[in-house]
Amino acid sequence: MKEMLLGVPVSNFTYKQLIDQLFNRMDEGKKSFIVAINPEKIMKAQKDRALLKLLNAADYQIPDGVGLIIASILKGGKLRRRVTGIDMMMTLCQAAADRNKRVFLYGGKPGVAEQAKAGLEELYPDIVITGVMDGYVKDQNLITKTINEASPDIVFVALGSPTQEYWIVNNMHHLSAKVFQGVGGSFDVISGRVKRAPAFFQTIGLEWLYRLMKEPKRWKRQIILPVFLYKALKE
Repeated sequence: MKEMLLGVPVSNFTYKQLIDQLFNRMDEGKKSFIVAINPEKIMKAQKDRALLKLLNAADYQIPDGVGLIIASILKGGKLRRRVTGIDMMMTLCQAAADRNKRVFLYGGKPGVAEQAKAGLEELYPDIVITGVMDGYVKDQNLITKTINEASPDIVFVALGSPTQEYWIVNNMHHLSAKVFQGVGGSFDVISGRVKRAPAFFQTIGLEWLYRLMKEPKRWKRQIILPVFLYKALKE
């Protein structure tokens, strides 16, 4: 159940369907790589073949941007719901707590992963977070050793996109964990350092508008949406 938009596949699954598939694959010993897709990322991939290959390498490309839903509807496709990166992470954390799976947090500025860990433990008292490491550690052997010694089932990587996705592709097969997701600035939100858009904006898919109002300098990034829609329809 994937839909192609400008050469990038987008998964058309609900959160529940994703969780069921991810944990079934985990039980079968299979690794899963999740990447959040938005119009900006797809447009960058049009000029960057390595990025296009990277996005296609993921097992699940979740539709994070409302522009993807609009493009699908206009093209007669079947995408009707967003699956945001942070909500996918939170859903995975809830499932991990319910199913006794272990989590590792890698990335962010020093201290942020620890604060995110505390935030997740408050939200999900049964969650088992076996380790954290900030994104400023550069010794890859140390990173691999630390994560493997923590023996997690799920690793969330917050290095910014696409750095985090390249890191996952280059390192997931050296790690014992089974599920890998790049989560961007989610640690900052969970730790309380950054405020997420109010629920109203989230529900109607206008988190981008809230961020634009808070940070007007983001306008240059937002003009990509009409260009993306034009190219997607032309395709």
